[in-house]
Amino acid sequence: MKTLKLKFVKAIILTSLLFMALCCQNQVDKDELEKFKAMAQIQEQNKEIVREVINAIDSGDLDKLGNLLSDDFALYPPGSTQSWQKEALYKARNTHFAAFPDWVHKIEIMVAEGDKVAVKLTQYGTHKAMYKGIEPTNQYVTVPATNIMVIVDGKVK
Repeated sequence: MKTLKLKFVKAIILTSLLFMALCCQNQVDKDELEKFKAMAQIQEQNKEIVREVINAIDSGDLDKLGNLLSDDFALYPPGSTQSWQKEALYKARNTHFAAFPDWVHKIEIMVAEGDKVAVKLTQYGTHKAMYKGIEPTNQYVTVPATNIMVIVDGKVK
């Protein structure tokens, strides 16, 4: 009888320890899952900010665009020796859209990781006015592009 009670007590202790270990592990898993969900939510929010930036550029809403860009925003365009701040971006956007009034950006792929969003897009438009010394050709132009944007405090840096 004593041996049976001892086995029973050991079984209860072992079961309790196993249960506690599983509960603790589940809490660790739950915490990890919550962190993952929070990061995924931030990444989706960052992707939405990038979509809004592209839409503001396409629609010419420079006020909205300005609100989506950080005060220390800097764009590093290919071939340029200097970064562009907000005003340079606005000027380039307006110059470009004056020559290509139907210009539009189509997002092909967007990937977010942490505070960075990579976007592959295709740009389309018809050359209707002088552009960088080139007379209008009325040619439809397609230009692929890839950008990596850093989002800090809800704004593109």
